[in-house]
Amino acid sequence: MALFELTLVLLLAAVALTALSRRLEIPYPSLLALAGVAIAFVPGAPTIEIDPELALALFIAPVLLDAAYDTSLRDLKRYRLSLALLALGAVVFTTAVVAFVGWRMAGLPIAAAIALGAIVAPPDAVAASAVLSQFKVPHRITAILQGESLLNDATALLIYRLAVSAALGSIMLSNAIPTILLGTIGSLIAGYLFGRISLLTLTRIEDAASSTVVQFAGTFGVWILADRLGLSAIITIVVYAMTIARTAPRRMSARRRVSTYSVWESAVFVLNVLAFVLMGLQARSIVGRLSGEGQGDAFLFAATVLAVVIVARLVWVASYIAIIRWFARFGGEDRKRDLPTFGGGVLVGWCGMRGLVTLVVAIALPANFPGRDPIVLAAFAVVLGTLVLQGMTLKPLLRMLDFERDTTIDREVAQARVAIMQAALDVLSRKTSAAAAVVREQYEAERLVAENPEDAQAATEYDRLRLYAINRQRDTLEELRSNGTIGDEAYHRLEEEIDWSELAASPAGRFQPLTTDG
Repeated sequence: MALFELTLVLLLAAVALTALSRRLEIPYPSLLALAGVAIAFVPGAPTIEIDPELALALFIAPVLLDAAYDTSLRDLKRYRLSLALLALGAVVFTTAVVAFVGWRMAGLPIAAAIALGAIVAPPDAVAASAVLSQFKVPHRITAILQGESLLNDATALLIYRLAVSAALGSIMLSNAIPTILLGTIGSLIAGYLFGRISLLTLTRIEDAASSTVVQFAGTFGVWILADRLGLSAIITIVVYAMTIARTAPRRMSARRRVSTYSVWESAVFVLNVLAFVLMGLQARSIVGRLSGEGQGDAFLFAATVLAVVIVARLVWVASYIAIIRWFARFGGEDRKRDLPTFGGGVLVGWCGMRGLVTLVVAIALPANFPGRDPIVLAAFAVVLGTLVLQGMTLKPLLRMLDFERDTTIDREVAQARVAIMQAALDVLSRKTSAAAAVVREQYEAERLVAENPEDAQAATEYDRLRLYAINRQRDTLEELRSNGTIGDEAYHRLEEEIDWSELAASPAGRFQPLTTDG
């Protein structure tokens, strides 16, 4: 009961901290991390241990699916070199450097040291996005950070799984290559197949609440099934989510979609809060077990790992940018135009805050894992240190770098908004009733507003003909994303606008949209 009461208090406190973080323009996970540390000093706080497999499924699966659902395939292709160097290269480099420190300084077995490196290697884009969304930073940087956050989780957690298995004697690192190949290829196929099966189920459910429950159950079911089959649950979930994201928007009603998005956003927030609660409770018990000289060594080791993690990312990012710019000297003007800048590199390097994934994976270490206490303490130090040190200094760093205002997304939204307004006008041109004339006037006015993106878009109420036009708007918006004219961020912003327009035009489902060919 004490844990439940503490969780309720922390959830309410987290809401207040989130409001405070917006006012201070700092990432809300930074304040959550400080709150988690405060829990360690609460008298009478309960001690809790969570099953490792449950922790991974409960926390990682929904968060990965949420991130993968919003990932833009266009941006992944456009920035594939930078993403590969960060999501693969930076993770492997950081893992190797931290593993060396853990082996030499703390005397950890090689496999356990590699597990520590994999735990602290993947940055979390949630903290960075909380600040970057308040500034108009170059779209390239935001897209790279978001794509990296998704892909580096898969890389790090795959290394983590192998290292933990090796440390516990269930697999040899020398025999890991076949396991990696099987896990990667099988997971890609399984994720796609699970996604297609899920779509068949979701499209037959009309109730918003039931649809949301099925989505959560499906997410956990895919994770558990992939794990039981010996596949990479992380890669499977990522492919599963991206498969659904590319098809589901045109097969789900606006009411279900708006409801689902709200629930998932709240769920991810609650999971972040619970993870930091567990961090505080775990830190309390670990510090209690470490005493005397061993406690000082453990804290020194944790501080060293924190410094190594920050420096390793900065060194890697600076190195690959220098190499890319050097090779570009021998290319054409087109190749030089889209080069990463050193200012952008500084921001990408400093946006290395660790968050939920690092927390949960550390907590999920088996109780009999060699060196578990110093590893978990080091992971907590990395999360707390990067969120506080880097997260709270992002705002002044952005002001110092003084990037030019990036209007990429605004231009895409304005361009697509004009196109979908024109699509509605075209499909209504065959209607000659007085009601259709009124709707056309509304769309013509909105198109004029959309052509000037600085003006606010007019809010109007719609009838059955509006739903008819909205159906055509959706088709056009889907075409714009499919042919690469706009990216997923612009797509989702406009999709949400159309969803709310449809809901306003059909109170309690009174009207049903006509088909565009009828």
